[in-house]
Amino acid sequence: MRVLSVDDGSFQLDGTPFRVLSGALHYFRVHRDQWGHRLAMLRAMGLNTVETYVPWNLHEPWPGDFRRVDELGAFLDAAAAEGLLAIVRPGPYICAEWDNGGLPVWLTGRLRTSDPEYLAHVDRYLDWILPQVAERQVTRGGNVIMVQVENEYGSYGSDHAYLRHLADGLVRRGIEVPLFTSDGPADYYLTGGTIDGVLATVNFGSEPEQAFATLRAHRPNDPLFCMEFWCGWFDHWGHEHVVRDPHDAADTLERILAAGASVNLYMAHGGSNPGTRAGANRDGAQADGGWRPTVTSYDYDAPIDERGAPTEKFWRFREVLSAYTEELPEVPAVPAVLPPTTLRPEGSVLLRQALDVLARPEVVAPVPPTFEELGLEHGLVLYRTTVPGPREPHPLTLREVRDRAHVFVDGRPAGVVERDAEVLPGPVVGGFAVVEVLVESMGRTNYGPLLGERKGLLGGILHHQQYLHGYGARAIPLEDVSALAFEQGTVDEAPAFFRTVLEVTEPADAFLMLPGWGKGYVWVNGVLLGRYWDRGPQRTLYVPAPLLRAGGNEIVHLELDRVGSVLELRAEPDLG
Repeated sequence: MRVLSVDDGSFQLDGTPFRVLSGALHYFRVHRDQWGHRLAMLRAMGLNTVETYVPWNLHEPWPGDFRRVDELGAFLDAAAAEGLLAIVRPGPYICAEWDNGGLPVWLTGRLRTSDPEYLAHVDRYLDWILPQVAERQVTRGGNVIMVQVENEYGSYGSDHAYLRHLADGLVRRGIEVPLFTSDGPADYYLTGGTIDGVLATVNFGSEPEQAFATLRAHRPNDPLFCMEFWCGWFDHWGHEHVVRDPHDAADTLERILAAGASVNLYMAHGGSNPGTRAGANRDGAQADGGWRPTVTSYDYDAPIDERGAPTEKFWRFREVLSAYTEELPEVPAVPAVLPPTTLRPEGSVLLRQALDVLARPEVVAPVPPTFEELGLEHGLVLYRTTVPGPREPHPLTLREVRDRAHVFVDGRPAGVVERDAEVLPGPVVGGFAVVEVLVESMGRTNYGPLLGERKGLLGGILHHQQYLHGYGARAIPLEDVSALAFEQGTVDEAPAFFRTVLEVTEPADAFLMLPGWGKGYVWVNGVLLGRYWDRGPQRTLYVPAPLLRAGGNEIVHLELDRVGSVLELRAEPDLG
């Protein structure tokens, strides 16, 4: 039995002064077969602890439908095998640039409050997930040393009864290690997001002296801890790739440690946003402005890059951390990469022809049902309605598109409508006319007051000033496309699926690029990697070696906008 305690404003592990040198590595953003390598990279950088969030919506996408049931526990065991302690941040909200901040789309009640309806869902989730954490605490022979209460709650609200319910619930479910909150280093964050008896930590990317002075003013007896040292940043579609100078980041890390503080590098290794799990952010000081969806890569300009290779930042951090670590292990070998090559699709099928095998039965409603009402987290929904007639032509207005819509009138493409741009840019439409709208969802807002957003054609369709009523809606999930039947050759129109075969002698990592194509999704051997978009900044998708096998490998992609001719494997990533 081991104990992490707080004595005179500092941590003690088994009665000996201890500094937490942690790095964030999310088990759900890294292929399970690669956990060992990435954790060994953390140790080699000079860290003694790994931190991970737990995304509720990954484990319970629909009420009572618990999935990937052993994954968190297995990751904590893998960390222990590499000699790492662990910090667990189970939510229920995590932010993390993850869809809806980790909250399931089906939640009811007032989110992130002490509303009993919401808390009933939270309690059921915590009952399910926390045994994996409790049995692995250092007090029971495991490696978990700290557990978080909510996440950056001071950036959202001030319902201390909610935080107290969560903290008491953690203790009641067997959590014995120190509990903590994490917030920005400002008065309103720390007064809204902290409660008595729970350690307070702060998150920042620069000016550690100022941040710790603010923390000290509020919590003079708590250990200094930067729970998120933002040593890089994330990217949004259509915006520049964000990088941070390694020497500047290393200087800030040195100043954090010189202050006597513990630290968690966010991120030590970012990994990828798998499938459709990338979130979105909103502009403005109130986080309620323009919507910015996050890219598939979560490289984060971290010291360990998306495929697990050390960067210049890694070496600078290792140099700083070496002064605080007794012995630095050897740095693991860099994973191999497949040689560059050009591939051509061998088969294709139009999305319209694939509806019978992919789409769910049509739902009829007076107004367009949302994705959530159709039981769909993410993917596509094909809405169909009719303009009454006979009548004169008028523009179509699609209100509150969430998030992007391809419009067809009498079977012919009529234009693309994106979120916040409502009027169809194509021709005016008369009646009688059949209007079909293929709506694609992207990331839900993961931070700020606008959590819990819905997807679909939320505001309906106006013909001139009149609402169109009476819709058929077919949900098109994208998790499993194995039932597709491809025809030889390639079509020259979108939306369509394309099949390409990659021959591999020995599996290795790869970077897949789709030059000349527009926007869509990629599957490798049946696993949905994520989204691509010629809008950038990300140009390549990381393909982990464990997804490949010796021999033929199937690459399927769904192109929504513009058909290209080839796919390419690159030796290096292109993130912008």
